This record gives sequence, C-alpha cells and structure tokens, in this order.
Amino acid sequence: MTIDYAKARAAMVEQQVRPWDVLDPRVLETIARVPREAFVADAHRALAYADLELPLGHGETMLKPVVEGRALQALGLEQGESVLQIGTGSGYLAACLGYLARDVVSLERHADLADAARDRLMAQGMANVDVIAADAFAWTTDRRFDAICVGGAVDTVPVGFLEWLRPGGRMFIVRGVAPAMEAVLATRAGDDVNAPRIESLFETELAYLAGAAPVPHFSF
Repeated sequence: MTIDYAKARAAMVEQQVRPWDVLDPRVLETIARVPREAFVADAHRALAYADLELPLGHGETMLKPVVEGRALQALGLEQGESVLQIGTGSGYLAACLGYLARDVVSLERHADLADAARDRLMAQGMANVDVIAADAFAWTTDRRFDAICVGGAVDTVPVGFLEWLRPGGRMFIVRGVAPAMEAVLATRAGDDVNAPRIESLFETELAYLAGAAPVPHFSF
C-alpha cells in the first residue's frame, strides 16, 4: 500500500495537533512542512502520523505529535534565538526547533540514536542543528540558551537545566510522579535559578529521563 505522506501530514495537523489547542501559525506551518516519516524507522513509517509514541530503541520513544506541537507552541521561539534540546530521539523535534529558531544544540545519551538523528537532519538540510552524544546530567557548557525543550519527564525540575537558560529564558519540561504528571513552562527569573516562574500547561505522562526518576520510598 502506498501512503500519501503529504496528505497524512495535513490530516495530522488538522485532526490531531490543531484540536489540541495548538494555534500558533508558525508552529502549525513548521509541523506541516517537516516530513515526519523521514525521522521514523522503516518498520514504523506507516505510523509516522498516528497519535502514538513510536519506539526508537533503548526503550526510548518518539513523542506524540500533539505533545510536540504543544511544546513548540509553549516555547514561543523567535527566529534569532538559540535552543537546547535534551533528548534528541529521532531528530524530528530538533528539526522543528531548527525551523523556528536560529540554532539548536541537541543532546542524546545513546550514541547510535545520536548518529541516526544527525544523518536524518543532514538529509533534510538542517545545518543549524548540532547533535551531541551526551548525558544531560553529565554535560557541561558555558553557553546560555534562550529556550530549553526537554523530551523526557523529571521528578522535579533540575536546577542544572535552569542554569543553562539566560535570564528570562524558558524551558518546556514534564514533571511529577506518574500518573499525575504535568507539562510546565519554567521561566528563569533574573539570576535566581532556584525560584523559576512555573506555568502549568497540561496533564500528560512521559517516561523519565535516565537519572531523573523519583527515589523509591520503602516502608517496613
């Protein structure tokens, strides 16, 4: 069966993403132009535009299109801004971020996923996205970013991530303990990284970033 991916992409935008209150014209235009099927493994390509988390290997999954759309909208990126993405995965969301911003640094802890994402991004001409094979909790940089997009959940918002934001910078992240997780926009207030402004966006549930799950409590 031959799939009309352009038609499937348009249907995803109109039937999934837009009804989930993603109304930003730049975000909708970006999702409508980035070929999601180019970032999906051959075995799952027929499901590229389904409302599903698709497997990537190592237990990682590709976010649902509606969550990606809400994340992009929440960040409100300007064309001159720099973005840090934590969790490259397939490279699809990195490509969307690259269309909306000036440049993107994307961290992926699994080297093979990083290599595959880098190849896909290069094939799409996304020269402004730099994929780095690194664990976000061990990575260091002197750079400060206008926005951060985190592709996995955390128990609590890491202060170390907030330190990578410029004052006034914002971060999309999912926090909490399943099943009561919420996506939030955390904005760094001036130089203080310990008291970010938190805006609750929507309820969802994601797998935790490695090293970010809550510590189990044992009772005797």
